[in-house]
Amino acid sequence: MNFLPIFLNIRNQPGLVVGGGIIAARKIELLLRAQAIVTVIAPQLTEELTEWANEGRIIHQADNFELTDLHQYRVVIAATNDKATNEQVSTLAQEQGIPVNVVDQPHLCTFIMPSIIDRSPVQIAVSTGGASPVLARLLRTRLESVIPANYGKLAEFVASFRDKVKQHLSFNERRRFWEKVLQGSIAESLLTGHKDAATKALENLLANSSTTSEQGEVYLVGGGPGDPDLLTFRALRLMQQADVVLYDRLVSDGVLNLVRFEAERIYVGKAPTNHVVPQYEINNLLIKLAKQGKRVLRLKGGDPFLFGRGGEEIETLMDEGIPFQVVPGVTAAIGSSAYAGIPLTHRDHAQSCMFVTGHLKDGTMNLNWTALSQPNQTVVVYMGLRGLPIIAQNLIKHGMPPNKPAALIQKATTPEQQVLIGTVETLPDIVTKADIKLSSIIIIGDVVKLREKLDWFTTS
Repeated sequence: MNFLPIFLNIRNQPGLVVGGGIIAARKIELLLRAQAIVTVIAPQLTEELTEWANEGRIIHQADNFELTDLHQYRVVIAATNDKATNEQVSTLAQEQGIPVNVVDQPHLCTFIMPSIIDRSPVQIAVSTGGASPVLARLLRTRLESVIPANYGKLAEFVASFRDKVKQHLSFNERRRFWEKVLQGSIAESLLTGHKDAATKALENLLANSSTTSEQGEVYLVGGGPGDPDLLTFRALRLMQQADVVLYDRLVSDGVLNLVRFEAERIYVGKAPTNHVVPQYEINNLLIKLAKQGKRVLRLKGGDPFLFGRGGEEIETLMDEGIPFQVVPGVTAAIGSSAYAGIPLTHRDHAQSCMFVTGHLKDGTMNLNWTALSQPNQTVVVYMGLRGLPIIAQNLIKHGMPPNKPAALIQKATTPEQQVLIGTVETLPDIVTKADIKLSSIIIIGDVVKLREKLDWFTTS
């Protein structure tokens, strides 16, 4: 370890920045955010820094840096494009024992300016010791995606109860208590903006901490159409907290691999002709596991409320008094159309879009064929692979032109994505010859004609 990671308190302390350019401005901004009193030595300033000087936010000395007594400063940063000046600043600061940073010259630094994730009072600093600032920024970006913006409020919330908890619980009891708060429904309530509910729940937990068993919870999460990069921040956070996950056939391996490694995995997927676990058993299993005090992740492909039977599951949870959260996901239709280069609506081709399920029952399906056959709209069919010939026949029978463009997309948003293009009349034969076995999305409408122009997935 070449540098000792520390956080330096420079509130109301004097800091010096030598240089008045764009790079210097970034460092000055960080010092100001840390509430330092900043002096800038530079012959000229950027327009932004000039405004800050006029507003009194910084002290400007319009000179070149000279042999100056630096003892009055608590931190010094050199950010000029002159190598000799930077070396001179570094040497003088080190001689006087003042922490010094020289931008992009680690060998002249006694401290490094890291990439920062700021959720004040929570702060995370990422550094490569000056080896690769770009890599540090990339790592920061990844961390930003999994750390909720409200974590600062969560830290302040915890701080407001620390003394009270300390008075009631022993050291080991406090540790377990805060683990329950920070990894359970109380933290989630606060992070989603329900501070009053979080406060009441924490007070109840503290009052009954010695007698009440931990309450379980269910997370109903949309896993999206397949690409793990399409998960929401909140989905990923809950996936990392779960004790057990019940997942569907349509959840991709890439998404499932992001669930907490230690979580128990239970497959409850369904195929059109084979329901491994009936829906009522899934509902009962959610209740059973939650009543055992577990955090249960119900992970579904796409969005849980669009042909995902999420409504049925939360009805059961509400009847049993089980707390739950619902996290929307990118729907299969939206993901499939976007990655196939087929917009679902377009001013010149479709002013509306209809979502239907093509699931067969006794070899037939009861759909409003007249409504589906109207012009200037897009029809998206879920679970329509087996019933595609019946769908095509009925649409044509009820007035849809046989040459209406149609597409079938399988394994959407993944590297194995396949898109078959035809018309309402020809697509069933095209799909049969391609021997498509997996569940797919079918899109019917004039917007399909745009794919040749807008297919970024295979060209990017």
